[in-house]
Order: sequence, then C-alpha cells, then structure tokens
Amino acid sequence: LFLSTMIMGTLITISSFSWFSMWMGLEINLLSFIPLMNENKNPLSSEASFKYFIVQAISSMLILFNFLGFLISKEYLSPLNFLMEIIFDSALLMKLGMAPFHFWLPEIIEGISWMNTFLLLTWQKIAPMILVMLNSQMNLFLISIIVLSLLISGINNWNQTSIKKILTFSSINHMGWMMSIILLNQSLWAFYFIFYTFISFNMIFMFKMAWTPSIQDFFKMLNSSKTMKMSFMFNF
Repeated sequence: LFLSTMIMGTLITISSFSWFSMWMGLEINLLSFIPLMNENKNPLSSEASFKYFIVQAISSMLILFNFLGFLISKEYLSPLNFLMEIIFDSALLMKLGMAPFHFWLPEIIEGISWMNTFLLLTWQKIAPMILVMLNSQMNLFLISIIVLSLLISGINNWNQTSIKKILTFSSINHMGWMMSIILLNQSLWAFYFIFYTFISFNMIFMFKMAWTPSIQDFFKMLNSSKTMKMSFMFNF
C-alpha cells in the first residue's frame, strides 16, 4: 500500500500543472516512504525515519514559502524573483541530498535497510530532479552546487569503510553529474538515470546477499567466492 502511494506521489508531482498539486505529490511521497523506513528488526530505522521527516518537512516548508514569495514578487517586488528561485532550488537540492545539503543523507542511509537504501538513492530522486529540470535554468548557483557535490563526494569517499556511506557519497557524485546533464539534455539524463538505477540495484542486491557492512569484509568475501567476484566485475 505505502509503496504504491509513494509511486503515486511521485507521478502526481511530475505530471502536475499547479504548484499546489506539485507540493501535494511531494508530501504524499514523503508520508508514504516514512512507514516503509520503519522496521521492527532494525532499531536505527525509527531514528532514521524521524531525521528524514524533519529534513523533508523543512524543505517542503521552504517550497511553500517560495510559492508565497513568487506571488508577492510578481505583484510588488520583481527583483525578489532571483532570490525566490535560489530558495526553491535549495529546497529541492535538500530533498536530493546534494552538497552542501547532504548532511542528513549518510546518517539516514546507515539506519535503513538495503531495499530502502535503493529506493532513497533512486526513486526518491526522480521528482525533485524533474522539478529542477522544469523550473530552473543553469546559473552560477547551480554550477557551484554541482562542483561542490563532485568535490565533497570524492573527498569523503577516500577514507570510508562503510559500504552504505560509500554508496551514499557515490550517489551524491552521480547527482552532480545528473544535474549538469538534466539542464542541458533531458534525454541523456533519462538514459543516465536508468543506467544508474540498474547498476545501483545490482550493487545493493549483491551487498544485501553478502551481508557485509564494511568494504574490507566484502573484499574478503569476494576472494572466497568466484561467482560473486564475477557478478561484481560485471557492474563495471
């Protein structure tokens, strides 16, 4: 039930013709994903779902504030349009978990299951990215966000031993590349995202089957299993 409403929320958002229905789709998606995050066997899932709710609620509040700001700026203060656009982009980038709004993503990923990790790193990115594509243009702010995402994700991955955190910063890096593509060529972005989703599914499924939280344990397991090693190599 919650999975279907989560999908429905994303579809409402990307197919909406008004700001209110777009915001409503985002909220349906949010409220459907939070119950999926809660698991009885995982004590960290409750904390992760609470953090996720707080971050997404803040970004949704910024989006609502932005809608009101647009109405005011159109009638009275036209120079505010650029500021409102930055606030709107920041709210969507916070939902995406791109740098420097990525502070919440690694901690939440550590506290949820592999299946929810896959959903959070793939499906939950669709609606915000399409909204950025439809409502934003390439400017200095977005360029700086893209560069920051590429740099911060690369630097943070150097000393990581947790597989989930490596996947998280890898996702932030991919989001940077996708953001640079989506504002230039939407068809190429769709191909990139499908390919990224396919590889992410294979990797996460492999990590789930191996049940290894750290990269050292995973490589030890690869050395003892030729089948898993071949499957791992096919993803590259």
